[in-house]
Amino acid sequence: MMTDQDSGKVARLPRAVTPDLTTAMRRARMEDAERVEVAAELRSGEIGRLERLRVALAPVFAQTGRHADAFDHGLAAGERPKLFIDMIAFIDCGHDRKSYRFVQDTRDGQRMLAQSEAVEPIVEAVTMYVARRIVEREKAMAADGGPPRERVAAAPSPPGPGRFGEMLLIYLAGAASGAAALYALLNVGLAH
Repeated sequence: MMTDQDSGKVARLPRAVTPDLTTAMRRARMEDAERVEVAAELRSGEIGRLERLRVALAPVFAQTGRHADAFDHGLAAGERPKLFIDMIAFIDCGHDRKSYRFVQDTRDGQRMLAQSEAVEPIVEAVTMYVARRIVEREKAMAADGGPPRERVAAAPSPPGPGRFGEMLLIYLAGAASGAAALYALLNVGLAH
């Protein structure tokens, strides 16, 4: 049961302060700016680590010779920076931002090929990966009947300035025949 003393205590409690949206938005903007700054610093650190690894891998890619076109290696600085080895394998920094993760995309998802905080084990893993890919490529070329230089001459030329005119002519001919067919359909429909 409530006494007079208890009701007096309730009456003396301070009133709730009305929230100030302007102050809250200012604080939210400051928090967001700090979060963006921290994320940028982390991304910059990851890019620096991956750049160091790229430099360590440069001699490996310099030795690929005629197979160099099979490796599209380069640093992609996005939300999660990645050092690509080829179209299906890349290196990024682990969730702890201290370790390197050498990952390959497969049909069944990503497969971890190597993980380490040190550069040397990753360089060794990438070197073996590149060597295996070159051996696979040489086997495929032998099964196809020779090096790619023989097949390049027979390959169709990529679209260039000369091919653009041909493609434009085909497009315009298709558009004209479509317009003629539409005109004919409209005239037949109006006649009936």
